[in-house]
Amino acid sequence: MNETVNLITHMIESREPHQIITANPIMVMSAVDSSTYMQLLQAADLVVPDGAGIVWAANYVGNPVAERVTGFDLLHRMMQLGEPKGWKVYLLGASPEMIEAAASSLKRQYPALQLVGYRDGYFQADEDAAVIANIREHDPDILLIGRSADKQEPWIAQYKQQLRVPVIMGVGGSFDVLSGKLKRAPVMFQRLRLEWFYRLLQEPWRYKRMLVLPKFVMKVIREKKNVQNMGK
Repeated sequence: MNETVNLITHMIESREPHQIITANPIMVMSAVDSSTYMQLLQAADLVVPDGAGIVWAANYVGNPVAERVTGFDLLHRMMQLGEPKGWKVYLLGASPEMIEAAASSLKRQYPALQLVGYRDGYFQADEDAAVIANIREHDPDILLIGRSADKQEPWIAQYKQQLRVPVIMGVGGSFDVLSGKLKRAPVMFQRLRLEWFYRLLQEPWRYKRMLVLPKFVMKVIREKKNVQNMGK
């Protein structure tokens, strides 16, 4: 986590746009099935091991990561560091009510945070230009995006250069948690690496997405020697 935060600091100081991806097994399996998505992941400026399954897989194939770096925890570390540094933050995603609640939550937790703007994620492709123009007008250092899985990372990759934001990161369901709609898994679930199960209890409709998890485990076990060469 500390290495990640240091990298983010350098990214912001560089003023060049960067895409950070918080990887989980579902995203990896999407990349296995789609060469386009695979290329997207490989082109990212930084990929952090968000999912517990990613940490397990890295250890299993003999190339362990130092620790898990969840998107939600990384978000808060950036806010903590950005508050005294004066970093400007923009939020994009979720419904109008939810993103407003998430923004209010961050302002309560970090009163001095420069939260320069936010808007919901319910817009169509023909509105992309207007959304990008609004973000650029606010000139943020950090852009946090929480949209549907099929839109979030591809949208960032497509418009990274146009956005001109030093740090752009997809945050998945973090806005749901910040807004109070969902609760983050208790520490016990986190330690047991069962956050996915706790979220499933809150959103049972997600079960179809979760079915890919055992497929991920079996693929790592069966292809241990080649697992890190996939897509190369």
